[in-house]
Amino acid sequence: MKSSMHIIKPGLFSTFQDLGRVDSQNIGMPVGGVMDAYAMQMANVLVGNQLGEACLETTMQGPALRFNAPALVAITGGQCRVTLNDEEISLNRSFLVNEGDVLELATVTEGLRSYLAVAGGFDIPMVMGSKSTYLRGGIGGWKGRALLPDDVIPLNTVSAHPKPRKVKGGYIPRYPKTIKLRIIAGPERTRFTKDGIYKFLTETYELSPQSDRMGYRFKGPCIGHQDNADIISSGVAMGTIQVPGEGQPIIMMADRQTTGGYTRIAHVIAADLYKLAQMKPGDKVRFVEVHLDEAHRLLREQQATLDTLCIDA
Repeated sequence: MKSSMHIIKPGLFSTFQDLGRVDSQNIGMPVGGVMDAYAMQMANVLVGNQLGEACLETTMQGPALRFNAPALVAITGGQCRVTLNDEEISLNRSFLVNEGDVLELATVTEGLRSYLAVAGGFDIPMVMGSKSTYLRGGIGGWKGRALLPDDVIPLNTVSAHPKPRKVKGGYIPRYPKTIKLRIIAGPERTRFTKDGIYKFLTETYELSPQSDRMGYRFKGPCIGHQDNADIISSGVAMGTIQVPGEGQPIIMMADRQTTGGYTRIAHVIAADLYKLAQMKPGDKVRFVEVHLDEAHRLLREQQATLDTLCIDA
């Protein structure tokens, strides 16, 4: 019998995500994929997978899962209580589960999303070069949707599980309720008033409940335009900050459209996207501008940590 994972309780919103459909934007397909790529890659390192292997991304309330065969598992990202057969275990480490074991993730208490990886990965089909679930298109992941009770997810076979590992204490991310996001200037920066730019860079903005995997809406002081907010529809990336006519910023997230028609005041640097992905409604942010070369340096440093963050458990 093939190794598999049985969904007892699916959690609030649990989907399979990898790094997305990066090569299909020319035909209008959103990239989609994981919200917190750093936590996902960390989970894969812990179980010996390739960095881009799909993980189970959970949101706020985690699932309960039963394994029908031994597997090496790791959970990273948002802080929550995790139990294996009702005994509490630590996050940010890999551990063995046996046939019949039940793993359960409780409500996240710090951050928003958690990531579960299994050694060898999940045996789910590739669609347009990715295993990621894209709900609006009904494709990818498991049947193009979030998990439901009694789903049975096949696991890839591995010849031998690597030794359990853990993340060094200093490398475990924290997710406070107020954060600083470093940004670089956007291409329509000159379309904003001096007062609007000043407010954007000095005031605090709060994440609105009207936010999802497509975009995060923020509430705060109005960011004024010199004329109007519309542009010829142009490319957007995860972290692009658009400001429509009402002057409230919207940050593009994983399931964003490929282009947008609002002025782009800034972009969140890639090294800080994990902080953004873990924000909950009501959390607050301040924007801090950095130069492009600094953004590149910070991303290189973050990626380099993936080679050194683990030790044997």
